[in-house]
Amino acid sequence: MASELKVDTDPAEVGMDPDRLERIDRRLARWVDDGQLPGFLVTVARHGKLVHVGRYGHRDVENGLPVEDDTRWRIYSMTKPVTSVAAMMLYEEGAFELNDPITKWLPEFADTRVYVAGSAQKPVTAPQVEPIRVWHLLTHMSGLTYGFHHAHPVDAMYRAMGFEWGTPAGADSADVVRLWASVPLVFQPGTEWNYGVSTDVLGRLVEVLSGQPLDEFFEQRIFAPLGMRETSFGLRPGDDPSSLARLYLATPPAAGSRTTGMMFSEGFDAAAHSKPAFLSGGGGLVSTAGDYLKFVEVLRRRGAYDGGRLLGPRTVSHMVRNHLPGNSDLEGFGRPLFAETPLRGVGFGLGFSMVIDPVRYAVVANAGDFSWGGAASTAFYVDPVEDLTVSFYTQLLPSSTLPIRNYLRAMVNQALVD
Repeated sequence: MASELKVDTDPAEVGMDPDRLERIDRRLARWVDDGQLPGFLVTVARHGKLVHVGRYGHRDVENGLPVEDDTRWRIYSMTKPVTSVAAMMLYEEGAFELNDPITKWLPEFADTRVYVAGSAQKPVTAPQVEPIRVWHLLTHMSGLTYGFHHAHPVDAMYRAMGFEWGTPAGADSADVVRLWASVPLVFQPGTEWNYGVSTDVLGRLVEVLSGQPLDEFFEQRIFAPLGMRETSFGLRPGDDPSSLARLYLATPPAAGSRTTGMMFSEGFDAAAHSKPAFLSGGGGLVSTAGDYLKFVEVLRRRGAYDGGRLLGPRTVSHMVRNHLPGNSDLEGFGRPLFAETPLRGVGFGLGFSMVIDPVRYAVVANAGDFSWGGAASTAFYVDPVEDLTVSFYTQLLPSSTLPIRNYLRAMVNQALVD
């Protein structure tokens, strides 16, 4: 895949209708024209051939800068699959077993308590019955949470320590993980699913196991082999600041309107302009569409890339299975709060969600298609049945503002005609 995102195959040659593919851009452009999105870039590839690239709108509305192929995007939680792959690369080398307690390497979690009742100021807690295991981090079944949920007293405890949309100034990965370990878990590990900082802790585990900072591990073991030259934790020295798309916040509908608006968020925007002290394995990367497409294609190819292999195919297959007990979905097993995916008919594996019941999901999709997205409304999915990869980029917080991911699946699938 060339980073300049040139369509390299007639869609008809791989069973896709080019006129129907154009419907994707037209639908997405309506959100831009209505002032609900600043701009977007979307890619569709089948059988490893890039058949559609859609670009529209602006990466910087105020200064009239258009979306371009080399635009950098804050991919937020699309960092999580990268961290999960990094961890499983170490697993394949015998660095750990999935069932290992994380206290073997992160002893600060040995005495972490579990919330039972009470307030954020006076919580009632109990000891862990089950330790946090590595697979709990990969599946978000650890009992860790996010401060921005605003759904539980422990969330408030995170916010009081400086964890809502950021981290305490100057704190590195080791500092941040020690602070989280000092706060009670939301539930006993393994008993529920809750979206939280599990993958950030997993990133710290990668650092301890490898003896490298997370950015060095990513660069040497993943980005350099794949040719992902524009992916990093924040902009690097020498990077063009104007290449980074501006970040926008959704605003409530104006009087007499039913559509949301948006506004530039200078505070949120500034964080990605330089390398942070905390290398967030759960949400810290910026990337380009061309770079991340190389990573997504590795997933489609079950760990292989031109010239080598990141993971064995059976490892990838294990990662994209539903690991929720009893093959339950996130609506039944998870907590009813923010997530980067609809919850009904969707399971969760080792770093990815996957469709387990397309009828319950209520979107034209295939069982086994796996995906994840980011807080600024970026998203990708891989459909192994149709041999498809799809990615989408914009910069709008929060990701729940518009039903982009469901529209993408429906409109890509309607373009399949073989």
